Amino acid sequence: MSEIEDLEIQLLLEALYQRYHYDFRHYARASIKRRLTQARTQLGFPSVSAMQDRVLHDPSMLPRLLGFLTVQVSEMFRDPSYFRALRENVLPHLRTYPSLKVWIAGCSTGEEVYSLAILFREEGLYDRTIFYATDINPDALAAAEAGVYALDRIRKFTENHQKSGGKSSLSDYYTAAYGRAAFDKSLRNRVVFSDHSLVTDAVFAEMHLISCRNVMIYFDRPLQDRAIGLFRESLTRKGFLGLGSKESLRFSAHAAAFSEFAAAEKIYQRREP
Repeated sequence: MSEIEDLEIQLLLEALYQRYHYDFRHYARASIKRRLTQARTQLGFPSVSAMQDRVLHDPSMLPRLLGFLTVQVSEMFRDPSYFRALRENVLPHLRTYPSLKVWIAGCSTGEEVYSLAILFREEGLYDRTIFYATDINPDALAAAEAGVYALDRIRKFTENHQKSGGKSSLSDYYTAAYGRAAFDKSLRNRVVFSDHSLVTDAVFAEMHLISCRNVMIYFDRPLQDRAIGLFRESLTRKGFLGLGSKESLRFSAHAAAFSEFAAAEKIYQRREP
């Protein structure tokens, strides 16, 4: 039965690519299998094949399935020590540039976007920075652009912000009403939200900082190398790359192109060409 299900999953992933151009074929198989099993159960399908038939013939099913296949777990200033390292160690270097470009790859529902916008504003760099927030899930991008989060999450966001070395009160940046917190539209003035796939798309600008956290842990090794290759091509000379706490460049084919800048926080710097 497991072999049949594995084949069903392979066929579904191929169908998603051929029909809708979403490529999950090189995501870590154990993770994809777990998410598709959850999708099949919650959406009420007797098999992966039945789910494939529905998504092929009913495009309205695609966003629901993408909700399971793309990870939507985040919080503002997640891993505060990462943001503290950016604030104290990376931004002094970025401050020397007259203008900056920052790419948040796999931005999900936008928590990291607003974290970086607030951090850059506190450090006086917001007005000279363009932020590119990308994801493959259109529903996640819409949520990111809206910038509205459940009020019961704000306490954790505030705690993280303080631990990251925040120089203001997080409450300065949002309005609370009806159980939700809406972040100030001014934080989005210099943010470009866009669909972009690390699996199939190319470099689109030269960046000074790329933050791609807790995304590549869901990729297999060849896809990880493709993504890191994109980042390498996209980064300006001596630009910075930030990864998630469980991610590393250690086994990447592109490892030699980077030096460890803040090793404990998985922040790397592109070496001189």
